[in-house]
Order: sequence, then C-alpha cells, then structure tokens
Amino acid sequence: MEWFVLAITSALLSATAAISQKKVLFDIGALEFSFLIAIFNLLFSLPFFLAVDYSAVSELSLIFLYIKTILGATAFWCVMLAIKNMEISGALPLMVLTPGLVAIFAFMLLGEALSNFEIGGMLMLLAGTYLLERKGNDLLQPFKIFWNSKNHHYIIFALLLFTATNILDKWLLRDFRLEPFAFMGFQQLFLLINFSIMILLFGMNPINLITNLDKKLWRWIIFISVITVGYRYTQIEAVKIAPVALVLAMKRTSVFFATVIGGRIFNEHHLLRKTIATIIMIGGAILLIYF
Repeated sequence: MEWFVLAITSALLSATAAISQKKVLFDIGALEFSFLIAIFNLLFSLPFFLAVDYSAVSELSLIFLYIKTILGATAFWCVMLAIKNMEISGALPLMVLTPGLVAIFAFMLLGEALSNFEIGGMLMLLAGTYLLERKGNDLLQPFKIFWNSKNHHYIIFALLLFTATNILDKWLLRDFRLEPFAFMGFQQLFLLINFSIMILLFGMNPINLITNLDKKLWRWIIFISVITVGYRYTQIEAVKIAPVALVLAMKRTSVFFATVIGGRIFNEHHLLRKTIATIIMIGGAILLIYF
C-alpha cells in the first residue's frame, strides 16, 4: 500500500504542475521555461546530495543516468512544446499511453509479466486516444491529426522517450541499486547541464534569460519547481517498490484532474468528450494495474 500512497501523491502533484506550466507557457518559450525550471529543480534537490552514500554510487550507474537524462530532457521539452501550443485537455491525456508502452517494453527487457487483461487495457488506451482526437464525421480524422500535426509528433516522440527513461529508471534502481537520494540529486544536476547545452546550441544567452524574466513568472517557476521535485521523488520511491508500469498507470490518473480542472480554467473546447476519452484511457491503465 505504501507504493500506492507515493504514486497517488505523485499524480496529484503532477496535475498541479501541468496546470501551472500551461499558465506560465503563455508568456515564455518551452525551452527557456525548461531551462529555468531545471535551475530551481537542482537548487531544491541540493539536500539530496547530503544524504547520498557516495561509496555505493558507481561511475557506470552515473554514466547510464546521464544518458537517461539526455532522453528525459528532450522528452520534457517536447511535452512543454505540446502543452504550449495545444489545449491542455488535448495534449495531456495522450501521456496516459505511456504505461501501455512501458508494460510492453518492461515485458521484453525486464521480464515483467503481460497478461490478457493488460493487453485489453492497452486496447482501451488506444480507443480513448481515438475518441480524444475524433472531430466531426470523418472516421480517419484522428489518424490524419497524428500524421499531420507537428504538436502531436512532439507527444509521440516524448512518449517513446519517456518509455525508455522509465525502463532505465527501473534498471538503475533495481539492478544498479542506485539509491533514490543519489538518483534525484544527480538527475537534476544532469538535466540542468543538458538544458544549458540546449540553450547555448539555440543561440540564447542563459544570463539574459535569468536576469530579464518578469518577477511574477519567477514566483510561478519556483512554485512549479517545488511541485516537480515532489512528484519526481515520490514516483522514484514508488518505482523502487512496485513494478514500473503499475506506478506509471496510477500516476497518469493525474491527467484526469489536469484535463477537467485545467480545461475549465483555460475555457477549452469539447471538454466533455475529452473527459470521457480520458476516463476510458485511465480505465485501460487500471486494467494494467490490477491484472
């Protein structure tokens, strides 16, 4: 039951973070936001370094963690691009597909079981996704959207990357026995390094980004950073205890709260249909949990 409390806490914090991110992204670019968030995520993660048993941390585990954070930074940026350019009630429900992908790859790479019920859950995820993107009477419209929409390409790419990073999370915590304190501290350090490199590659001046940001946005970014560190840490602790697909399926219930509450806050379109689609997708995730 401990993993459940950790996972649902991560879900609630994640929903709060997503709604807040959408609000801030009206006024700032996705990459700039990712870089600034990474700064405060590291600052708030500094206490983790004090609790690390460095004798138990291998160089190889840190190398794999850094590779994992390259994928994670790219995935986070893609999600921020999608949230910035799409309605939150249309972008976030697609992230519920992650547990299905993780379950498949965890089965292939980690040997975790995959039952018929779990396969049924994945089909429900696909059905909910179809309903989410359905517009008008054109039965092929959802497929056309995924094929033609750049923002949906961001989501698909992020899903694939998050699938890889969550498999790596389990691998690092289980096989390398990298403790959560070390995981959290070094992960935030590596993410800041990655986003700093990305900022420089895109010709931006990181000092100007920091000094020219509006004070009101700073308050929001600090708040989001605290929430982000909270949901990442509780997720890692849950993954350490329970199967990775199980934790992610529970965590993705955050999408329901973010869809309904965020959709109302931002006056988004077709909210009832999107909510029903999200419920179907979460139902598929529940099948992945209990069977």
